[in-house]
Amino acid sequence: MKPWLIVPVKPFNEGKSRLSPALQPAQRAELSARLLAQTLSTAQQSARFAQIVVVSRDPNVLATARRAAALGLLEAGTELNAALEQGCTYASRAGAQAALLLPADLPRLADTDLHQLVDSFVNFQTAVLAPSRDGGTSALLLRLPPPFALCFGAESFHCHRTQALAAGCSVTVVDTPSLRFDLDSPAELAELQIRPARLPGR
Repeated sequence: MKPWLIVPVKPFNEGKSRLSPALQPAQRAELSARLLAQTLSTAQQSARFAQIVVVSRDPNVLATARRAAALGLLEAGTELNAALEQGCTYASRAGAQAALLLPADLPRLADTDLHQLVDSFVNFQTAVLAPSRDGGTSALLLRLPPPFALCFGAESFHCHRTQALAAGCSVTVVDTPSLRFDLDSPAELAELQIRPARLPGR
């Protein structure tokens, strides 16, 4: 059984707003596009997913998804967790039994990370979590429909872990430096440029 991959993406011209002290709007939009393209390329190369779905309200994002042989799903709202729930509902209705929820702001994401996440999904009572450095969630692999509410955002790793356990799931944590590193701040951008492992566009 291969899980689906669900990637929520803000409109390119709205993404990476916290990088505004370091990048102009056009630069942030270009960076968001490159991060998405890199994420989709890594996912396709891993060959671990039955289908890749990108959820967004931006036609440019959806066009990028289609060029990468992914399915573009028009977002019905404007909130991250609602977009992920929409993607999960779509995948579940299409017959998917499990999905990996993955943001597109992990510039050091490697196919080995994706293999480790998928391989850690032992059974349908498992939730696989990857923490980010700031206490958020960099990846969540779970059965469909989701057995607990999604709470991506600040301190979401603890929230997801607590809710998964309360729902009767066992929790497996996949903690790698590349999954921990999400690109959200000027300091992280500077760190990425100092150690440019797979810097988008380079």
